[in-house]
Amino acid sequence: MRLSIWILPPVCSRWTLFLFLCLMTSPSEAGSQVPGPDELPASPGLPDPILMDDGRRVDSVEDWEQRREEIEALLLHYEYGHMPPPPGNLKVESIESTELYGGEMKLNRVLLSFGPENKVRMNVGVYHPKERTEPRPVIILNDMVWLKHLHPIAKRVLDEGFIFAGFDRHDLDRDDKDRSDGVHPLYPDYDWGTLAVWAWGCMRVVDYLMTLEEVDSSRIALTGHSRAGKVVLLAGALDERIAMVVPNGSGAGGAGCFRIEEKGVETLELITQPERFGYWFHPRLREFVGKEDRLPFDQHFLKVLVAPRLLLSTDALGDLWANPLGTQQTYRAAQPVFDFLGVPDHNAIHFREGGHDMLEEDWDAILDFAGHHFLGKPLTEDYDRVPFPESPLKLELTIPD
Repeated sequence: MRLSIWILPPVCSRWTLFLFLCLMTSPSEAGSQVPGPDELPASPGLPDPILMDDGRRVDSVEDWEQRREEIEALLLHYEYGHMPPPPGNLKVESIESTELYGGEMKLNRVLLSFGPENKVRMNVGVYHPKERTEPRPVIILNDMVWLKHLHPIAKRVLDEGFIFAGFDRHDLDRDDKDRSDGVHPLYPDYDWGTLAVWAWGCMRVVDYLMTLEEVDSSRIALTGHSRAGKVVLLAGALDERIAMVVPNGSGAGGAGCFRIEEKGVETLELITQPERFGYWFHPRLREFVGKEDRLPFDQHFLKVLVAPRLLLSTDALGDLWANPLGTQQTYRAAQPVFDFLGVPDHNAIHFREGGHDMLEEDWDAILDFAGHHFLGKPLTEDYDRVPFPESPLKLELTIPD
């Protein structure tokens, strides 16, 4: 199999520039003016993330900052929908503090309120060592970390030198298509899907953690599994305060690829079905079913938004539904941006045997990678090994006739 990046023809660059200019107004105004799938050119290969809207290739850090804005505009318009700005009125109410493992660590539960009239409320849990130490890096799990089955993970994370935190994303939006609950009535002018709502929630956890003296706010990692992994990659792509982004088993709409798939994969058609998970995304994404080659991006565009920060995609070879091959190929397609920014080792990948889960081996990789980059520990594994030797190790630029 040959993986190629397709350099889009000039007409697509003009459309993308038009999209970006439209999105400078408002989501509702821009929506009716932006081209749909039938108006976009087909590009069977993966679109080039470092080809700018005006046809130039990114040649400087300033160029890249402009290109980041262009890519973000594409992804929010066509795939995820638009989020409100940070609320700026965060309030914190303590719920409880519990000692665990004979007093070795504390679990503090708090209720955050923010947004219009502080009506948005979200439960957050943070594990601390009992004795105060120098500020530590923190690993946020996109889950309710106070649940008993996660206590051993929390202890291990703390033993490795980190703080551990998490939240209940369902406080913001239940996992269904109902738009009368959670944040939706409070932000009626925003067209965000559920993944974007939850990603915005991750950012609010970061807001809170940055107020804590025991947290090193320059070393924040975010991880999550499956649908929570999709959320992690989106939040990490958009919030540059998150220093390390680790989607686990995230598949379609996460680290997977819409164009490159094998049998048994969750496709764009399957994931966006109204009776399944269409509400996770903006409705425009489903318009590309059967026309995936007309997407002006693929999921490597989400990955490159993390650069030059740390990105580790953790996955399982037996998790066919999450598209292991497509995940490998978006890793490769994102690599040129990390190379250009001088951090080739910040784009990392890890596969284990087994199926769709977040297991001890995944945590081994997360703590190894974070321990190296945040705490100066030696790495115990290589994080540039790809699992499919029949695929090329280097990207080939393919220019259409």
